Amino acid sequence: MQNLIKRIIGIGVIVLVIVLGFKYCQFKKDDDSDIQYNTNLIQQQILNVGKLVVTEGHFSEVITYKNQQKYLMDMISFEKKALIVVNANVTVAYDLHQMKYDIDEKNKTITILNIPKEEITINPDIQFYDVEQSKLNPFTGDDYNKINKSVKANLAKKIENSTLKTNAQNRLISELSKILIMTNSMGWKLQYNGKTIESETELSQDLGSKL
Repeated sequence: MQNLIKRIIGIGVIVLVIVLGFKYCQFKKDDDSDIQYNTNLIQQQILNVGKLVVTEGHFSEVITYKNQQKYLMDMISFEKKALIVVNANVTVAYDLHQMKYDIDEKNKTITILNIPKEEITINPDIQFYDVEQSKLNPFTGDDYNKINKSVKANLAKKIENSTLKTNAQNRLISELSKILIMTNSMGWKLQYNGKTIESETELSQDLGSKL
């Protein structure tokens, strides 16, 4: 009788171990599936964010260009000049296809490794008015190249002092915030610049120090 009881207890223990093992494997499988599912969603969100973020602006300026050629020990001079009107379309773009990141499935963490710098494109339309020149000092290709270079340099300074770059950075932060919202909603963490980002304000502050 005692042997029978021992056999029954032994069988019961074996069955219990099998059931617990099955439950553990089922739980592990569900957990792995959940992590994989979350990872796929996050990767899809990054793909949705990974686009060209473009901010456009328009600048205008009026320039007076003068150049003088002197001869006979500066006794005779020939001047050329023109009134130049510049209208320029400017774009500030972030190509988020180039953003580098790392996904840590085990710790449920996504780390932004690198955000590309902005790309500034200046397309000036230069019109010449009231052109005055002489045969001994005509407008040449060198003049046009010099004017074009000067115009772009001056526009670059205007862009730095305008709100165009700030607006572009705000649009960038808005796009990256979509990743932050996704990670927070799924119990993941977003890291950048060596720290965990908890809010859009922190994201803005950290990005502002790097851009």
